[in-house]
Amino acid sequence: MLEGSPLSENHHEKNGDPSLPLVVVNPKSAGGATRDRWAAAASDFRAHFGAFSVAFTKAAGDGIHITESAARGGRRFIIACGGDGTINEVANGILSSGEDAELGILPSGTGGDFRRSLGIPLGTAQAARALKDGITKRIDVGHVSFIDNAGIPAERYFLNVSSFGLATSIIRRVKSTSAFDWLPVGGFRGKANFAVATLREVIDMDPKLVRVAIDDDEPTNLQTVNFCVANARYFGGGMMIAPGAKLDDGRLDLVNIGDISTLRILANAHTLYLGTHEQLPEVKSRLVSRIEVAPHDPASPIPLEIDGELPGTLPAVYDVIPSALRVRVPRSS
Repeated sequence: MLEGSPLSENHHEKNGDPSLPLVVVNPKSAGGATRDRWAAAASDFRAHFGAFSVAFTKAAGDGIHITESAARGGRRFIIACGGDGTINEVANGILSSGEDAELGILPSGTGGDFRRSLGIPLGTAQAARALKDGITKRIDVGHVSFIDNAGIPAERYFLNVSSFGLATSIIRRVKSTSAFDWLPVGGFRGKANFAVATLREVIDMDPKLVRVAIDDDEPTNLQTVNFCVANARYFGGGMMIAPGAKLDDGRLDLVNIGDISTLRILANAHTLYLGTHEQLPEVKSRLVSRIEVAPHDPASPIPLEIDGELPGTLPAVYDVIPSALRVRVPRSS
């Protein structure tokens, strides 16, 4: 497909010039605003970036299949247009292909957390220039094996954050309803949705008891309000959950919010955006290479999220794969 093609056409890009970058667009991202704005965004992107091909996703998982096929067909630069879930699918497609294609990001989603860690501008023109004039860096990726929603063992790569507990409940609420549909599409509405969902879920939060084995340590029981395994710094629409996370250090950042009251969370919610929450005694963090975690009660499944999506439940095993992915970043990053 060529840039600007109608969304009704075949969404799998098959016959485009493999020498051109491919933009994989999720038209449902940003509450469907990506679809509504695509013609104008494509024109703006071409003006500041140059020629490209495009493929549109229609359902969850399409981004993985489109990207994997494109990478195996010779595409060397594949750009995800959407939110963190779209970026995750494109990255998984590249990594699953076995090819050394490069990932680019054209932001158009609700949370926009991974782009923050890379310093990708939010505007189309600015992002296009950053992609055209940027540099290539190799970054680590996280890998997690888990049980999918059909009860089948599954695995997934993640670039940003995987977690369970409070964050999972918040994401489920954000995806199911929006109290701020009347606001203009963009970062503010995304932050508002996450903020309201956080408030509602904190009031009804249910701490989890899990069994955890970290690196070579013996397994231990752990009480958690939110258990976060981070490759990058942000999640939840701008919360700096792992302020010390580095994308190229060959480690994952484990951040656990332990036994903490609702009132104390509400009083210190601002610290999550400032990245100062690790100063609270209930918050513990450490660098890790491998984590095995399971519910203390196997009969009580615990959902997990991966880069803002909800693909399944514990038990899970997390590993880091150093320098696994090439990513285009602004020269100033």
